[in-house]
Amino acid sequence: MNGWIILDKPVGLGSTQAVGAVKRVCREAGLGKVKVGHGGTLDPLASGVLPIALGEATKLCGRMLDASKVYDFTIAFGTETAGLDAEGEVVATSDIRPTLAEVEAVLPRFTGPIEQVPPAYSAIKIDGERAYDRARKGEAVEMKARAVTVHSLRAGGDAGEGRLESITLTAHVSKGTYIRSLARDIAHAVGSVGHVTMLRRTKAGPFTLEAAISLDKLNAFGQGAAQSEIFLPLEAGLVDIPALNLSPEAAGAIRQGRVWTGGSTDDGLYWGRDSDLRPVALIEALAGTLKVVRGFNL
Repeated sequence: MNGWIILDKPVGLGSTQAVGAVKRVCREAGLGKVKVGHGGTLDPLASGVLPIALGEATKLCGRMLDASKVYDFTIAFGTETAGLDAEGEVVATSDIRPTLAEVEAVLPRFTGPIEQVPPAYSAIKIDGERAYDRARKGEAVEMKARAVTVHSLRAGGDAGEGRLESITLTAHVSKGTYIRSLARDIAHAVGSVGHVTMLRRTKAGPFTLEAAISLDKLNAFGQGAAQSEIFLPLEAGLVDIPALNLSPEAAGAIRQGRVWTGGSTDDGLYWGRDSDLRPVALIEALAGTLKVVRGFNL
C-alpha cells in the first residue's frame, strides 16, 4: 500500500483520529501494519479534504503540509468567541451587521501577502507548550503576527441583501493561514465582531473533494470493498510537478542515491520515473545533474 486515501473528514473527527481509522481499516482488510500519515491538520470542527498517505507516500507529507489550501467558511457577525469558532465562551459582542458591499469592500485588504495573528486556541508552541493548552488553563496567551499569503478571497453568491447576520466566503491560502483569524479580522474591518460557524476544506495541494471518500466508504474497505474505490497511487500527489522519464542507468543510479550527470533537462524539481512508469524519486535538476531530493522504495 503506497499511495493516498483522500478522506472527506466529517465534523467531530480529529486528524489523528482519521489516521487511526485508516490504520484500523487496513488491518481489517488484511493488509497488516501500514505506515500512515496525514497531509495537513484539519480541526475537529472543520470538514473536508484530508489527504492521508500510506507507505512510501508518507514521504510526501511534508510537501502536502507546505501546499496551499482552499476553504469555504461562514462568518457569523455580532459575536466573537475565545476560540473564534462555534465553541468557547463569548468574549465580545456587537450590534453592527455589515452589508455584502461592505464586506466585499474590505476583502482586498486581506488578499495577497498579509500579517496575521493566530488564534490563542491553536497548536502553535509557546515555550514548548501548545497555545491551546495554555489558553485552556486560563493563561494570557500572546500570539505573534506571522506572514501568510491569501491567494484569493471572495464572497459566495447567496449572501443576500440588506444587513447580514452571516456570510460564506471562499479563500485560497498559503500554509500557516488560520481561517478563524481571517474571519475575526474581516469582521473587525467592517466594524463588527464575528466567529466561524462553518469551515470546509475543498482542496489541499492537488487533491479536491471529487477524489474524497466518506468515512462510511472507508469503513466499507475494511469489510471487503475494492481497493480501487478508495485508493489513489503515490503519483497522484505529484501531479503539480513535471514527470521526468529516466533511462535504466539513470534510474539505477538515483535509486542508489547517486548524482546522475549528463542530462539535458531544464533546472527545477521533477519526479523521476523508470521505464515501467514507477516513481523513483523526487529529483532536483541543476546544471545538467540530477540529485535525489526524496527517494521512493517501490
